[in-house]
Amino acid sequence: MSSAALIAAFALTAALYAAVGFAGGSTYTALLVLARVDYAVLPLVSLLCNIIVSLGGSWRFAAVGAVRWQRIWPLLAVSVPLAWVGGSLPVSKALFVLLLGAALVIAGLLLLAGPLQRRADLPPVTRTGPGWPALLVAAPIGLLSGIVGIGGGIFLAPILHLLGWDSARRIAGAAALFILVNSLAGLAGQLTKADAPTLTVVAGDWWPLLVAVLVGGSIGSLIGARHLAPALIRRITGLIVLIAGVRLLLAG
Repeated sequence: MSSAALIAAFALTAALYAAVGFAGGSTYTALLVLARVDYAVLPLVSLLCNIIVSLGGSWRFAAVGAVRWQRIWPLLAVSVPLAWVGGSLPVSKALFVLLLGAALVIAGLLLLAGPLQRRADLPPVTRTGPGWPALLVAAPIGLLSGIVGIGGGIFLAPILHLLGWDSARRIAGAAALFILVNSLAGLAGQLTKADAPTLTVVAGDWWPLLVAVLVGGSIGSLIGARHLAPALIRRITGLIVLIAGVRLLLAG
């Protein structure tokens, strides 16, 4: 894959994911693996891109009151330490590709299988606690996020909808913040590895990809909010994610 094609793919990925409230870390990582990028730098680039896109999403949802801190912080409390642990674990490239490929296939199927939003006519949720089932799934998602360099929101959001955890908008806000904080924790864990380059080196070498996701994520947020139907965007994204996951598993 040429540099121009990789930049375009990152921008498109950011646009698609931002349009449905995610950040794209899983697909960034898959694209870098398929482009045969150095394994040591790969998760760092993906997590930096994730942080850029999810920061805008978190701000947008918080600005409209869709972030319920009292319900979200327990999820972060159990996932963030494990995201750091996952990021710091030494994992072979073969296992890394296997885990990432399997994660992408599952995420793609979740996106394709059914709606990620509760129907608008459902009554509002008035619960105040985090919900124990949600806490139980947040922990392993945090660990997986750190290992493969993703934020985990693409797994968390469908599960929260199935659990009836809260309204669609608040689940999207929770997922955006979950991605941001777990990406930061995973990045911190990745930087503890002996062969990890510094963030200055990563940003200096890969800045075109960071700019691409900033632009793509901004466009995606606008499209998702005003133009295309969210269900259509989810299914397009799910198909892309599924294909990338299958390609990784076959390559691995």
